[in-house]
Amino acid sequence: MYSIVQLIVDTIATILGGVLLLRFWMQAIRVRPPPQIGQFIFTLTDWMVLPMRRIIPGVGGYDWASLIGAFLVVALATSVILFFGASFELVAIMSLYTFLTWILYGFMGTLLIEVVLSWVNPQAPMAPFVQALNDPLLRPLRKVVPPIGGIDLSVMVALILIKIVHLLVQMLFGLR
Repeated sequence: MYSIVQLIVDTIATILGGVLLLRFWMQAIRVRPPPQIGQFIFTLTDWMVLPMRRIIPGVGGYDWASLIGAFLVVALATSVILFFGASFELVAIMSLYTFLTWILYGFMGTLLIEVVLSWVNPQAPMAPFVQALNDPLLRPLRKVVPPIGGIDLSVMVALILIKIVHLLVQMLFGLR
């Protein structure tokens, strides 16, 4: 029974938390989404973000309500293990680990979407949006890793670096 409950809670939390993190990242780097994607993101998250903004205002151009909202979603989803005998300390540690993992997987996901779009349909309407999301990650790498034979290897380097950071996070939390 625990597995089924955890699957349902994790699925809902991952979608909502991922969209909240995407909303934070879009506003942090000043990227405007295509209308359909923007409508989806804001419709799904406004119920949580707008009331939180009254308590947690945006400071320094960052939408802290979206970021903290994503963490709260993680903490709520992780707290399901309390019903099965876990301690509050374990819930807090697992919440932080899961939150950091979601951030890293979000970056990996946007990089992979950019790669697939570049192969399948580089002129897709969503391609400039995804490229704008990834540009802050790839711009520094493109200065170091030039295209080889017209192939941009900076995405591969970024994926490897993100995976290294993920392994370091796992080691920090004693999971590896």
